[in-house]
Amino acid sequence: MDQLADLHISINREEGGIAAQIACELRESIRQGRLEAGVRLPATRDLAADLQVSRGVVVEAYEQLVAEGFLLSRVGVGTVVAPAGSREEPPAPPQPPPVCTPFYGHRATSPDLSSFPRERWLASLRHVLAHVPSDALDYGDPGGVPELREELAGYLRRVRAADVHPENLMIVGGVAQGLSLTLHVLGGIRLAVEDPTSNRQIPLLRRAGAEIVPVRADEQGIDVGALRASGADAVLVTPAHQYPTGVVLSPGRRAELMAWGGLILEDDYDAEFRFDRDPVGCLQGLAPDRVVLSGSISKSMAPGLRIGWVAAPADLAHGVRQARGELDLGSPVIDQYALAHFLRTGAYDRHLRKARREYRRRRDALVKVLAEHLPEVRVHGIEAGLHVYLELPPDWDEHGLALAAQSLGLAAEPVGPMRFTPGPPAIVVGFARLPVHKTAEAIAALRSLTSSRR
Repeated sequence: MDQLADLHISINREEGGIAAQIACELRESIRQGRLEAGVRLPATRDLAADLQVSRGVVVEAYEQLVAEGFLLSRVGVGTVVAPAGSREEPPAPPQPPPVCTPFYGHRATSPDLSSFPRERWLASLRHVLAHVPSDALDYGDPGGVPELREELAGYLRRVRAADVHPENLMIVGGVAQGLSLTLHVLGGIRLAVEDPTSNRQIPLLRRAGAEIVPVRADEQGIDVGALRASGADAVLVTPAHQYPTGVVLSPGRRAELMAWGGLILEDDYDAEFRFDRDPVGCLQGLAPDRVVLSGSISKSMAPGLRIGWVAAPADLAHGVRQARGELDLGSPVIDQYALAHFLRTGAYDRHLRKARREYRRRRDALVKVLAEHLPEVRVHGIEAGLHVYLELPPDWDEHGLALAAQSLGLAAEPVGPMRFTPGPPAIVVGFARLPVHKTAEAIAALRSLTSSRR
């Protein structure tokens, strides 16, 4: 015979919602294991008499928990605790202690989100909501809003020397989704990646079906000779500013890579930010028939907007557009129209010019202070992007230094987890969110922590 539960339920008659209170008490008792699976609850008439409420109130509470799956109602048996309902909540993960320090960024590649052009973006949104016809808010082309593809294609041709046209350009939810869709269409290929590379991308690439083949990158970029020997079908590269080393692919290596016969996936993640001379044109402009260009506004504006693009050869572009339609029907259209307006009115160019000036000031301040306080550290990758690559002396602990930097609010990561083969200790440090007037203070504190741990 099923065990009959002896219930202890407290209700507050002044609050009202008695049925909801009873259901809540029973629900928590089941979740916490006080009422186990198979335990029979009192008949509604008996529990109503015990609680001095109407029977209908108890019936309502029982029916709610039956609907939620916590209880089962059996003819001839009564109401019992469902098997799936008896469970303990997993313990909450321990919370890290609060860090009472300034916060200068989460990832080393994070932009300064406080500089997001709110007023101009709001103006674009208002323009869209005032002028875009209602039909434009319906399901549309999964490849993206035509107006944005037109504006973006023109921008990429003008600024990145890309050979892009609206028909081979797809709007996606950032570079990550663009890469996932591309690999999904290509199937299970052998994909060469730079060594070191972003360790956040590796699980994404593998989940998309790629077999990862690491190929070392040196001071000139990816080693194309090693790429040829790898047997890879395609290669993922960051030629404008290699992550994490910050190396710009040298002219000689660019020529070698163009002569290599496989498909090239070009991640153009922060190419807008080059400080000492004009940005290097993208690889896609040299060979649009076998280079897939991925980019986004995550670094130039904000990652949370989740707007990116993929420019691909015609057949692959068709496959990516079809895959996007089959997976999630495309990107939110209002932000796409807003970005098209933002580009068309020149607001995006003005924002980038302002951001470049400020990021250059922050980069210069960081490089100067590093030379003063940490002269043992070799600084690389400063020509572009939003981070610097710090090569450490051989006996330094990169993990410990990265943790020390993080404790001071700096965006820092050890490079070791990004390597497939061992290399010298190094960390990457982002400077986009580090104000110039705080740089000396932050690096002096890092110097002090470093000295105390060595």
